[in-house]
Amino acid sequence: MEESKQIEVINLKEIARIVYARRKSFYLPLAIVFIISCVYILSIPRYYSTEAKLAPEEETPMTGGSLGALASSFGFDLGSLQSTDAISPLLYPDLMEDNAFVCSLFPVIVETEDGSVKSSYYEYLDRHQKSPWWGGFTDWVNSFFKSSKKKRGSGSDTFNPYILSERQEVILTKIQKNITLSADKKTGVITINTQDQDPAICKAMTDSLILKLQEFITDYRTRKARIDAKFYTELVDSAHKEYEKAYREHARFADANLNMSMESFRNKRNALENEMQLKYSTYSALTAQLQASLSKVQERTPAFTILKGAAVPTKPAGPKRMLFVAAMLILTFIIKGIWIVRHDIHLKL
Repeated sequence: MEESKQIEVINLKEIARIVYARRKSFYLPLAIVFIISCVYILSIPRYYSTEAKLAPEEETPMTGGSLGALASSFGFDLGSLQSTDAISPLLYPDLMEDNAFVCSLFPVIVETEDGSVKSSYYEYLDRHQKSPWWGGFTDWVNSFFKSSKKKRGSGSDTFNPYILSERQEVILTKIQKNITLSADKKTGVITINTQDQDPAICKAMTDSLILKLQEFITDYRTRKARIDAKFYTELVDSAHKEYEKAYREHARFADANLNMSMESFRNKRNALENEMQLKYSTYSALTAQLQASLSKVQERTPAFTILKGAAVPTKPAGPKRMLFVAAMLILTFIIKGIWIVRHDIHLKL
């Protein structure tokens, strides 16, 4: 009971009166925080953001009917579980964790909106990025305390995305930070979000990633069919050569023994003719299989629907300078007010 009475003694009017009486003590800390916040937030380069949405065709032989619709309402996609694909669209965002896929963006040619820079995406991130004024100092400190290690990825003419130098790893991390992929569990729609300091490069990299993603999905979906087509192509070539060989041998024997009527010659000619027909039948059957496998490649090639194309952003996405400064001032006011109120109450007690 005593504790509840003590809590009731503290009221907002008394707190407001104390804060108002000591209002001049707020001027200096608020001014200092305002200046420091402005210097800090104005030193951080602004960045832009754009978004695109891609819907790849899924191979779902069954949808589960009403059960599939019910599962979809709870966020489960039975179609993806029944699909013949081992990689569902929900796993496509994990591609940004693969070095080979991310490094395939290194040679993409990009150009800034004002046309001052035109280079590969790797070179742009390496040499043409704006950084805060303290960025050079932090880089010097990191390089000073960095232990001397043998550079990787520079001793061979062949680029290996899984053996990168330290600088290449830094660029790869920047790309993974700038570009994010996400997939909707219900619809399978893939959302691509790209951030960059230049609005034109935002759109360019989003479009490039869409193409890379389409190439990966198409390659994966048609890989088995293309392997089968290549296998049947080799068999058709071999069967065609065997048929040509049997045909020439039959024709040569028939021409050399044109006037022969002996039974042995007729039997030999019939045997060669049967062998030629057998080779032709094999060749025809394999040709049909080849045509079917080529049709399978086209059948397995998915169609893509771009639900939302990437646009060149007109306004920066961040940092939110006014919000940051306002938040710092409000936080400073609250901390200073709590300190004043507690100090004055402590003195009264």
